[in-house]
Amino acid sequence: MMRSLFSAVAGLRTHQTRMDVIGDNIANVNTVGFKRSSVTFKDVYYQTLRGGSASGGAGAAGGTNPQQIGLGVSLGSIDVVHTQGAAMATGNGTDLMIQGDGFFRLKDATGAIYYTRAGVFHFDGSGYLVNPDGLKVLSDSDAEIKIDTDARSYNIDKYGVVRFIKADGTSGTDQTIGLSKFPNPSGLEKIGQNLYRYISTGGAGPEVKGKAGSGSFANTTLIPSALEMSNVELAQEFSDMIITQRGFQANARTITVSDEMLQELVNLKR
Repeated sequence: MMRSLFSAVAGLRTHQTRMDVIGDNIANVNTVGFKRSSVTFKDVYYQTLRGGSASGGAGAAGGTNPQQIGLGVSLGSIDVVHTQGAAMATGNGTDLMIQGDGFFRLKDATGAIYYTRAGVFHFDGSGYLVNPDGLKVLSDSDAEIKIDTDARSYNIDKYGVVRFIKADGTSGTDQTIGLSKFPNPSGLEKIGQNLYRYISTGGAGPEVKGKAGSGSFANTTLIPSALEMSNVELAQEFSDMIITQRGFQANARTITVSDEMLQELVNLKR
């Protein structure tokens, strides 16, 4: 069979994967805290028809270059782009947006820790600050953020400090929302529900914990009553879609032409 057929099939498969990623990006254009993904390709194996040779020196034959035929393309990487999305004011005091680097830390009922940029939070019936799926928000000391269920009022400032007034009019204990960041946030694993999971053997690097406005997070603040929107840009996604579609069409055309050439060979027997 012709090598071009296998190369074109590889091209179809990789362009389909890229289209899948683009489709997911567009589907999440209005998802809070969503980070778009980008796809890169790389060439694969080469078949060497003739190796290269060095020059024989003065008065001898010159050197030759190797003759190689490529055998297609494969997926290079699918990277998560962690640029910051636009702010959307909500008017809800428990909605929080991270201005700068970092993730909120959340804990489920089993004690597993997750990370998110989606600050869609509320106080549940027991007074815990939780996300829509009931995961509890952790403080800078890894304690669960909690206020009295009969508190008169509460407030969250730009440094993540949670203050509340008890039923008797006295102030409750201040708590500070914790943040985490990683040298390579793209190394975190997406698990859905706007959550990321850290794997110690993965490529994210060591976790750095802290709080807004302090230490490693000196340039990071929180924006209360606002949410970070998706960083998907539709103009970019539709441009990538056109490029991907044309690449897919070109590979499909290669298969058609290769098939026509094989048909000519079959017709030689007539």
